[in-house]
Amino acid sequence: MGREGAGRGALEGLRIADFSRVLAGPYATMLLADLGAEVVKVERPGAGDETRAWHPPADHDGTSTYFLSVNRNKKSVVLDLTTEAGLEQARALVAESDVLVENFRPGTMERLGLGPGELRARHPGLVYCSISGFGSGAGAAIPGYDLLVQAVGGLMSVTGDAAGEPVKAGVALVDVITGLHASLGVLAALRHRDATGEGQLVEVNLLGSLLSAMVNQASAFAVAGVVPGRLGNAHPSIAPYETFPAADRPIAIAVGNDRQFAALAEVVGDPGLALDDRFRTNADRVAHRAELKELLTERLGVVGADHWSAVLLAAGVPAGPVNTLDEAFAFAAKLGLPGIVDIPAAPADRTEDRPSRQVANPIALSGTPAQYRLPPPRLGQHTAAILDRLSDSVTEPEGSVT
Repeated sequence: MGREGAGRGALEGLRIADFSRVLAGPYATMLLADLGAEVVKVERPGAGDETRAWHPPADHDGTSTYFLSVNRNKKSVVLDLTTEAGLEQARALVAESDVLVENFRPGTMERLGLGPGELRARHPGLVYCSISGFGSGAGAAIPGYDLLVQAVGGLMSVTGDAAGEPVKAGVALVDVITGLHASLGVLAALRHRDATGEGQLVEVNLLGSLLSAMVNQASAFAVAGVVPGRLGNAHPSIAPYETFPAADRPIAIAVGNDRQFAALAEVVGDPGLALDDRFRTNADRVAHRAELKELLTERLGVVGADHWSAVLLAAGVPAGPVNTLDEAFAFAAKLGLPGIVDIPAAPADRTEDRPSRQVANPIALSGTPAQYRLPPPRLGQHTAAILDRLSDSVTEPEGSVT
């Protein structure tokens, strides 16, 4: 829904002071903004969020699509935190906020007088969310870059072909996962505050988030001492669960049980595979994965991926082609799932009649759906309005956030 159709959001009335930049923090605050929170994005003079300069690609007016991806529904205010005036304005912003989110290097906010101890002493109800790369202890000095975390956190060690080199995921996946953890932590802390009036410090870090998100691979080590390696697109515990070359492009087949495997064998014209002692159970298939892949590759290579997808899905076998991103959005649209939404600019802000195109929020709420109220802001677009709102509170005694 666009601005005109926006209703009451689940988090309406919640104010968030967003001191975060780049990806993990901005992704978390955008999700909360989509659900109705007012998010004020604090940016540095001149440059703003680093991702404003991360282009190409860019939109029609030269704005980085990276920045646009995680900053809708926010208001941008420029504050110079190297000056006392800027810090006073920041403190006034916090005084009216329920939540503060930051992802500076550990210790930075404390040096500015904006650390959790000082601010929460003034505002006991404040939920203070701090996002770091490697925590605030021994890893505080290590820069928190997604590529680095994918490397040292083990994700690259299980990603890529067995005979090739370790590779990273095609997006900054660790930042996204950490942003999800941050938003969940904030909501949990707000639930507690609603019950007790007490805010708290929420801390998440990229390394811890990745280790948690490694789920079965991490559990294999934690429980059984198994250090997994790279299997390409294969799965360490299920087979066949990988990609196969069809006549035109690869197809992914995700067989999760013996019934599905029997259906697969029937569809590819070799029902005897399901009775073969090498492939009778999942454990058998995992043990003989290479032989099974060779047999299936021979049969699947005769026709195209779309044909196999259709007949396998009809037989109850999870399968689909390896789509490009444009094909993925088209597939979502075919299924009636939200993909791309258009946010019209407010009349006062519109320089040309082109809406901001955004990827839809995937959370569906029946009573308070995600809203798309504001396109990503220009640097400092809302500075005057926000500072006018804060001007009275700058000179008034600071009270606790409730």
